Amino acid sequence: MATPSAVNTSVFPDEDFIRVAKQVNEPDFTGYEFYIETMGVTFYRKYRESSGLYEYKVHGIMDLDPIVCGNVYVDWEYRKKWDKYVMELYPIKNEQDNKEGLYWKVDFPFPMSDRDYTFVRDMKVVKLDGALTPVVLAKSEAFPSHPETSGVIRVDDYCQECAMQSDGKQGSKAYMHYYDNPKGMIPTWLINWGAKYGVPQFLQTMQEACKGYPQYIQDQGRVLIPSPEPAIVV
Repeated sequence: MATPSAVNTSVFPDEDFIRVAKQVNEPDFTGYEFYIETMGVTFYRKYRESSGLYEYKVHGIMDLDPIVCGNVYVDWEYRKKWDKYVMELYPIKNEQDNKEGLYWKVDFPFPMSDRDYTFVRDMKVVKLDGALTPVVLAKSEAFPSHPETSGVIRVDDYCQECAMQSDGKQGSKAYMHYYDNPKGMIPTWLINWGAKYGVPQFLQTMQEACKGYPQYIQDQGRVLIPSPEPAIVV
């Protein structure tokens, strides 16, 4: 598999990767309501009383190679090239326990303050019923080396999990579960409205990034392994 890959971390047990991998073929939408359908995928949402925001699940078929898509998801250097909202993105580490993660600063439109994240993330390829299924897990995590800074709002309530598996043709069956509370003085209706239009736009941008990734890897003198050895076999 291409490098740099996911930042190594042991915070996610194998059971979580297996659970998410299974959602590709058997998604659980209990408690969720239908939201929108676009680009071959369907969005579902569930209201969180604590924040007034929604968390989302996405499921469907995308015109992407699952191995390429998994690598694009976790290649932070490449992310800085295709995501125009990235201001800063780089690996970080806690020296006390050697926990590794990422720092990510995101450009928000004026007059809103920019947001930043410190989080852990990992990707493992699960071989599920014979099918290679890249799974990416991520969640907010505090890093003492990167405290909050003035003028930037720290997002400390974020989680994401996604899985991709070949559809047997040229695309992927895809699943994603996502929640993000940007905090600040942004009205909840505006955040929810942004999710409706922003996530589909992100998926479109992601598709274009995946199409350009093989050439990017070649230009970097790196090799993308199309059938990597799975970390977990189910």
